[in-house]
Amino acid sequence: MPEPVLYLAITSHGFGHAVRTASVAAKVQQLRPDISLILVTTAPRWLLESYLKRNFQYRPRVLDIGVIQRDSLTMDKAATLEKMQRIRTCQKFLVAEEVDFIRDREVGLILADIPPLAASIARAAGIPCWMMSNFGWDFIYRNWGEPFAQMVTWIEECYHQCDRLFKLPLSEPMSAFSHVTDVGLTGGTPYYTPEELRSRFKLTAPQEKIVLLTFGGLGLQAIPYHNLQKFPNWQFITFDRQAPELPNLIKILAHSYRPVDFMPLCGRVVSKPGFSTFSEALILDVPIVSLTREDFAEAPILIEGIRDWSYHQIITPAQFFEDNWHFLHQNLVPPRQAASLPKNGTETIARAIVDYFSSQD
Repeated sequence: MPEPVLYLAITSHGFGHAVRTASVAAKVQQLRPDISLILVTTAPRWLLESYLKRNFQYRPRVLDIGVIQRDSLTMDKAATLEKMQRIRTCQKFLVAEEVDFIRDREVGLILADIPPLAASIARAAGIPCWMMSNFGWDFIYRNWGEPFAQMVTWIEECYHQCDRLFKLPLSEPMSAFSHVTDVGLTGGTPYYTPEELRSRFKLTAPQEKIVLLTFGGLGLQAIPYHNLQKFPNWQFITFDRQAPELPNLIKILAHSYRPVDFMPLCGRVVSKPGFSTFSEALILDVPIVSLTREDFAEAPILIEGIRDWSYHQIITPAQFFEDNWHFLHQNLVPPRQAASLPKNGTETIARAIVDYFSSQD
């Protein structure tokens, strides 16, 4: 009996989609190590390996591009439309190439986050396609008006072929999908204890004065690190390799560490609106300071979710880039909801995958 094979198609947009998909893939490996994983994405292999500790096949393919961005806040709509139109024009070739690969590897199931083309590939290959997300690209592009209208229609047609959607919290309606299962938050769990990291990185400040600065794979072009000198008794953690050398700034350079590993040490996570960062912080009950983001339809939904479910602060880009970071001296705002979101999304999706393959044995 051949090993079951799972094909994971991940949108080529930042790091967040790769993080939450890799978290599910790691749980699948833990629950059933004999399932072979193929991760299809242009997200860097080191990022996937930071979540996946067992072997997997890396297939760098572009099935969608999400949004072309210069950094985590600056978008290029014209370039986005041009590249998505190119993918649509090449659809027959892309589908045929992946179908041949899928049949050669005897793939039994596709899990996608959330390339529209994955559903068409699965349909042509004669296997199920499941998806996981809190938004679809039709939702993002629809907000950009008439130039994207045909692209929105095409994406909706693709998504309608999806056999099952695992709908994450902090989500838009996702009405293009016919079969929807609501699940909890997704993300990784820390590999290290707070005590290990405190000792290793000489973190001596109290928790409320340790701040993680994280802006996803695209980063920000000009983080105002000079503001840190106003907080000599605080310590700041960044994964930005271009950050300056400052006495109270800890630069994490090794790919074996992830933002989620440091979150339990921190009094606040400062970020742009991003599901995976928010989700991991929510799972660990770490307060979130979020910048606002204009003209990206997911951002208001995420920010409203933070207002509901997390101790938080919402700041404007002007406050972050131009001010002297007075927000760090202000009290956190408590969540509007007394309850908390379910935190079991990673395991729920992984168990559904394992159960599916078990039913095929």
